[in-house]
Amino acid sequence: MNIKPFFYLITVDPINLSLKVKLISVVSCFSVILMTAWITQQFSSNSSYPIIVASMGASAVILFIMPTSPLAQPWPLIGGQLVSAVIGVACAQVFSHTVFASACAVGGSVLAMLLLRCLHPPGAATALTPIMAGATSSLDYNFVLLPVGLNVVIMLIMAVVINRWLLRYDYPIVPRQIEDKKHQYKTIIEPSQQIGISEHDLEQALENMDIFMDVSTGDLSKLLTDAQLQSFKRYSGNITCADIMVKHILTVEYGTEVEEAWSIMHNEKLKAMPVIDRARRVIGIITWNDFFKFINMNANESFQEKFQTFIRRTPDISATKPESVGHIMTSSVSVMPESTHIAALIPLMSNQGYRQIPIVNNENRLVGMVYQANLIAALYNRQIIKLMHLGDTEHM
Repeated sequence: MNIKPFFYLITVDPINLSLKVKLISVVSCFSVILMTAWITQQFSSNSSYPIIVASMGASAVILFIMPTSPLAQPWPLIGGQLVSAVIGVACAQVFSHTVFASACAVGGSVLAMLLLRCLHPPGAATALTPIMAGATSSLDYNFVLLPVGLNVVIMLIMAVVINRWLLRYDYPIVPRQIEDKKHQYKTIIEPSQQIGISEHDLEQALENMDIFMDVSTGDLSKLLTDAQLQSFKRYSGNITCADIMVKHILTVEYGTEVEEAWSIMHNEKLKAMPVIDRARRVIGIITWNDFFKFINMNANESFQEKFQTFIRRTPDISATKPESVGHIMTSSVSVMPESTHIAALIPLMSNQGYRQIPIVNNENRLVGMVYQANLIAALYNRQIIKLMHLGDTEHM
């Protein structure tokens, strides 16, 4: 008898989490069940009613081990538990035969959860609770509100608090809203959809599987992107932003006058300049578009006249237009540490349309800039080196 497959099954960890996250998840499950049972006990006036439903233990595992799962989101938790509780009570009151009542409760709760799109596996266990309590039990429809309803509310509140503030998970996950599904693929194609795998491709692939996959398209997309970046790092070697950045770059400050900033960019033929504070920390970036977006072309003046008027310094004390860089700059700017592998630049420049990325040191101070040309040159040179090495190997 070959025991290797069995040994493999019991030695592989199905949960790919670090020891730290596992310990935090254990403490979270303990704390949630403790608080849920204690709070429910304070509201319970009927000693014959349970203070907590056994299925809440399974819900805790899903909420704190797999918080990104579609099964762990608020509507599956609330809807799945409450609907199942209603069906369980109804089956316990209608059917006297325990075996048949149990089958109807589980089957009915699963059907209802699927139809209402709130599948939550512990809900099926909740449906069995009124039946397992026996015919002499006093569990009626009040059971749906107390303890099930109160249990669910407490667990959901604690799940949001713990997952967001302690485990740093994006919980709950809000699905992307589509206003008009008929026209969602007729709009202008985003840069991220021009090449590679789009979200629509992932949705279609999951549908083609015709089996439930406990992963969202967002998580799957992130996983594939990270895998591609890891593969690229292995292929290209250890090339960092510091290796390809332009070190000596011109900058402006928040209070730099608009006219001076434009003069620098025009004379040096720059498309963008970082805006820094006195500690050389990046607080924004200024591009040609930042100058042009304030030009109003409704009047009879030409664009050149309007633009000259805009960039020219106002001689008066008061002004009716922006006078400093800080008033027109783009404050939301992406920066990269100098030790970052160049693979991290590819999604920003190819998918999100960035033409330049400011590079900072470990103190978050500006040390250089990487332009698209720098990245392309690095990738090209690396490819040439690879081809030369391959050619040398073939001639050996």
